[in-house]
Amino acid sequence: METVITIRQAVMAEDEKCAFRVRETLKERKILGVNIIGSPGCGKTTLLEQTAAHIERESPFSFLVIEGDVETARDAQRLAAANVEALQINTKGACHLEAHVIENALQTLGFSSARYRRDLDVIFIENVGNLVCPAEFDLGEDFKVAVSSVPEGADKPLKYPMLFSQAAVVLLTKVDLLPYVKFDKALFARDVKALNPKAPIMELDLTSGAGLESWIAFIAKRLEEKRHVV
Repeated sequence: METVITIRQAVMAEDEKCAFRVRETLKERKILGVNIIGSPGCGKTTLLEQTAAHIERESPFSFLVIEGDVETARDAQRLAAANVEALQINTKGACHLEAHVIENALQTLGFSSARYRRDLDVIFIENVGNLVCPAEFDLGEDFKVAVSSVPEGADKPLKYPMLFSQAAVVLLTKVDLLPYVKFDKALFARDVKALNPKAPIMELDLTSGAGLESWIAFIAKRLEEKRHVV
C-alpha cells in the first residue's frame, strides 16, 4: 500500500510541475485559462458554441478550445462548424485531462514558438465528462467552471463537493426544462453556497441564449483582471 501511494505522489508531483509551466505560459501571454467540468450531456459543448455565436456579434474576447473526450472528435467537429478553433484530445479511456497533456497541446498550438497567436484572449478547456476525477487535477488553468444541468437533479453539489467547492462559477444549464423536470432550485442554491459562498450561480437556457450575457460578462471581467496582474 505504501508503495502505491508513493508512486501516485510522484506522478502527481510531476504533473504539478507541468501545471506550473502551463500557468506561467498563459500568464506571460495574458491569456485566461478556463477549465470547464461537468457530466456528459450537461451542455459544455453547447455552451461553447453559443458563446462563440454571442461574441461573434459583440467581440468582447477571442478564444479557442482544448477539447477532451475519451474517444471521437465529434465535439471538436461541432465547434469547428461554429467557427471555433478546437484541438481534440482523446484520452483513450482516462476519465480526465492532466497538465502534461495541456502542456503538449499548447506546444501543438504553437506556444513554444514566437509565432503564438497574439490575438488570443481565452483558452477554454472542455474536460472529459465527469464530476469526480477532473476536479482533482490542476491543469494550469486560472479557474474551474462547474456545469450542472436540470435533468441531473438538484443534489449534485453535495454528492460531488470537490468540484463545486473549487469552482469560480457554477452554471445551471437546461433551465428551460424546469417546468417538466422535478428540480429543487432552492436546495441546489443552498448546497452550492454552503460549499462555496463566493461562487455565483448562473442559470442558462442555451436553446434561447438566456443567461449568456452574464456568462460572457463574467469571462470578460476575469480576463480584464488577468491583464492587469503584474
